[in-house]
Amino acid sequence: MNSSDIPFLSATELSRLIMTKDVSPVEATKAYLGRIEAVDSKLNSYITICRDDALAAARQAEQEISHGRYMGPLHGIPVAVKDQFWTRGIRTTNGSNIQKDFIPDEDATVVAKLKSAGAILLGKLNMSEYASGDAFHHPYGRPHNPWDLSRNPGTSSSGSGAATAAFLCSTSLGEDTGGSIRGPASFCGLVGIRPSFGRVSRYGVFGASWSMDTVGPISRTTADCAMTLGAIA
Repeated sequence: MNSSDIPFLSATELSRLIMTKDVSPVEATKAYLGRIEAVDSKLNSYITICRDDALAAARQAEQEISHGRYMGPLHGIPVAVKDQFWTRGIRTTNGSNIQKDFIPDEDATVVAKLKSAGAILLGKLNMSEYASGDAFHHPYGRPHNPWDLSRNPGTSSSGSGAATAAFLCSTSLGEDTGGSIRGPASFCGLVGIRPSFGRVSRYGVFGASWSMDTVGPISRTTADCAMTLGAIA
């Protein structure tokens, strides 16, 4: 398979190819990083790209799989998460200037669960400032809908919708307080799930409304969404 074709596979298709060793996690990660470099300047879907960390994690996943330590369907899959979720050693801005230098010393539970499933974190995705819904201020550049650059990819998980639809990650996480998973999924032609309250931990997630905040997947297919939710639930 040509490496440039890898980002256009669904997460479940890529998972099967990684499990059978027809595609390596390093190949997949490099393919996504290359596409991010080529495309994202038009979309502003990422705030932070974790190139070195992603490649290191991909090499580790490749070694684990080659030695028979396959951990499941997300092992070696390149993913990205909304910049509302703490990531150990990686800045977490909450879409704001005030927190532009905040570097957590631990992962949000959902990020830790993705990592424990073997997923590769490509980076942190753009969002409305403080996850504030239809905000007009985006300190890291206004995200654009990949289907029409003049249009909104949905708020506040804007980058999660744009990056997933533009094949800049295999699957992603967003956060929904009043529609911020369902909106970007709808605007970008994707599948999004707002899980039932308590299904997914919110520890390490910047909050907007404690009784409504919900973390969930934004993916290209229903199967990809289910696979992602299965890892974080």
